Amino acid sequence: MFNDSELATLRNRFKRDAEFLMQTTTAATGEDDKSPEGKDDKPLPRINRHSVFWIVASVVVTYYADFLRVLMENNDIKSWWFNVGLMLLGICLSLATFCIVYLEWVRGIQHYEQEYPAIPPITTAAFIAASCSFNIALWPVWSFFTPLILFTQFMGVVMLISLLG
Repeated sequence: MFNDSELATLRNRFKRDAEFLMQTTTAATGEDDKSPEGKDDKPLPRINRHSVFWIVASVVVTYYADFLRVLMENNDIKSWWFNVGLMLLGICLSLATFCIVYLEWVRGIQHYEQEYPAIPPITTAAFIAASCSFNIALWPVWSFFTPLILFTQFMGVVMLISLLG
């Protein structure tokens, strides 16, 4: 189809075009950064309606579903799936603690996903597998309410952690 010299010519042409496009886009975005609108942007406050809603919803679900008592005392929970979920959640939390405490606070690495690119996908996969395991383990207890209860608890914990850090 193509010989080596034609492929090399085509590759060089695409490389020049890509470099030209990158130069024009960086020049265009560089001008926008100096606008006065960018200087007025302030970070969102930690406590907002969204965070408070999920934290309150999580507390309400914990109370009305007897969440902690059910986890400790109910015999309908599929213990094998629950233990798998606990192990996967432990892996997820260990990786998150490693990233936040050790890499950010101790070593000062702000963009740890560039230094250790495998951590975010492993953590995400472990969390998704843990949530599936917990749904399977707790399905005999709450039936089709299980995903709603677990999602509400997850959002409440995430919003609580975002308030702390």
